Amino acid sequence: MCSARPQLETREEVMFFDTDCGGVVHNLAYLRMIETCRTRLAALMGMNLRSMAATREYPVVIRTEIDYKRPAQLGDWLVIRGRLDEISRARFWCAFEMIREADGQILVTARQALALVAMPQGKPLRLPAAWTQQWNP
Repeated sequence: MCSARPQLETREEVMFFDTDCGGVVHNLAYLRMIETCRTRLAALMGMNLRSMAATREYPVVIRTEIDYKRPAQLGDWLVIRGRLDEISRARFWCAFEMIREADGQILVTARQALALVAMPQGKPLRLPAAWTQQWNP
């Protein structure tokens, strides 16, 4: 049975440490905000922080595609929308949009490919069969 793929929103305020000397958000800060959203999305998929620590199986980013459309600035509130986008046997993709809350402008779009890896060996794992059954049409 295919059910709706996991998705969620997080919210972040642009802080001083997120910006350069001109008050514009630098690229690393966008990735940090995406990381927060993706970590919470992983929890919806059954991989919360405690379960990952217990099983020592982690979703590892293997590719990031990011498009910067407009800059965020100091003091902006951003909504980060994340969703499970694609699933295969060995990797999955998550997609993200970052939107300035004040005007609804899309500032950044991104996709990340991830693989499950057993640590500390660094051994790639197949994705759980239940994911494909649950979230692939």
